[in-house]
Amino acid sequence: MVRLIKRYGGGSRKLYDTEESRYISLDEIAAWIRKGQELQVVDSATGDDVTSQTLAQVIYEDHRTGASFLPKEFLHDVIRRGHQALSSKVEQIQTGVDKLVRASVDRIAPTGGVQPELEVLRKHLAQLERSLAQLEPQPATTRGRGRTGRGKRSARR
Repeated sequence: MVRLIKRYGGGSRKLYDTEESRYISLDEIAAWIRKGQELQVVDSATGDDVTSQTLAQVIYEDHRTGASFLPKEFLHDVIRRGHQALSSKVEQIQTGVDKLVRASVDRIAPTGGVQPELEVLRKHLAQLERSLAQLEPQPATTRGRGRTGRGKRSARR
């Protein structure tokens, strides 16, 4: 459920939690968000949604107090390119995760040991084919020359 916060104008920019009917601080908002709370902040005078601005203030206050969790390079990108920066970072993370998964699968699958085993199997298969070829009956041109060939003919007569 989305928690509704009203921001009152003036120099103080007070934040009022409508659920608990009390004024709150940016630190409290940050703590709620870290716990998974979704919230919406609206300007009490205009009804405008000012959630983004309030969340930016939360980030600013964290940085100001030394609890910096976003790299300055990322913040520069956000200012320069807005939502494109976020999309770019998400793509970078996705690419990194994909590489990690592929590397993990490569380590799990015994691909390095399979190739030599396949070569050994191919050689054995070739030997087996040669042995079977020697056991097959001789072509018609050689029939009748050996004892086996005459015996077959005499049995048919």
